[in-house]
Amino acid sequence: MKWIVLARRHPSAWLLAVQLLVVLLYPSMENMPAGRVVFGVFGMAVLGLAVWVVRRSPLAIWMALLLALPAVVFSVTGVLLERHNLMMVAQVFECLLYFYTTCSLIAYMLQDHKVTRDELFAAGATFTLLAWAFAFAYSVCQYWLPGSFTATSVGELRSWTELLYLSFSLLSGVGLSDVVPVHPQARALVMLEQFAGVMYVALVVSRLVGLAIHKAGRMNAR
Repeated sequence: MKWIVLARRHPSAWLLAVQLLVVLLYPSMENMPAGRVVFGVFGMAVLGLAVWVVRRSPLAIWMALLLALPAVVFSVTGVLLERHNLMMVAQVFECLLYFYTTCSLIAYMLQDHKVTRDELFAAGATFTLLAWAFAFAYSVCQYWLPGSFTATSVGELRSWTELLYLSFSLLSGVGLSDVVPVHPQARALVMLEQFAGVMYVALVVSRLVGLAIHKAGRMNAR
């Protein structure tokens, strides 16, 4: 019962934990025959947690369901039939769902002037959701426009780990990545992510830090 209560109080923490776990595990599973299946299972868990998190935000949950259900259907069908075009359609819906969940979490964090523990977890989950959303956008881009990204590895298509690494590098402002956008459309997506990373820190994270400092100052004054 204690775990159930904690899960209900901090759904953002579970979403963040699962995403970070996938980041750690997927590189070792990427070249395994069953790696895609395991990654698909984790992907379904992330989708479910994303819908669960949206439930607490001011935005409509039905929109998240409309994006999550086609993502699941196309993803499972693409894996079973080994059709890359279906997997690409699934990634489009997953990309849109992650962006929508990101907006939902930001609305959830900005709806009041209190900083709760779940909102702090939501700040981390929002960052990872943005990174995953742009990684899916990069994956769709390279399927539509082969050769959109170049890297030290061979081939026209970059792996999911490479694209996610690029996304985290750009979103954090570090920019340390061996993956380079060469197509104009890919470079446009990269510029959008760089802008999103700067604005997220400037508007959302700084607000949470300011509210936390203000709360601490009021408690010390008492």
